[in-house]
Amino acid sequence: MGIHVRQLRRVDLVELSGRIDSNSAAELESTFNEALESEHFRILVDMQNLEYISSRGLRALISTLKHTRRWNRGDLRLCNVPPRIASILDLAGLTPLFKIYDNTVDAVGNF
Repeated sequence: MGIHVRQLRRVDLVELSGRIDSNSAAELESTFNEALESEHFRILVDMQNLEYISSRGLRALISTLKHTRRWNRGDLRLCNVPPRIASILDLAGLTPLFKIYDNTVDAVGNF
């Protein structure tokens, strides 16, 4: 699993690659917590190179989403979601919770 964070002008871009399983989800949670502690509440997760995400990884996304939206401070959005990951989100009933974009440019532009 790889996590690469880039700070853009209006948003923190978190690029995920590989597999997020129960062991590597802790690193993802830590990455999100660092952003929140730095008061960066606009987070975009690029899933273009993501192959798999476990329930613990989904829990990290949901928890961060709740923290970013608290008191209307920001949002967590997803982009470049592969069909396999999109079906997992849909099966878990999470698709309505997230704003999902087809590409990074549209996602950053809509923050």
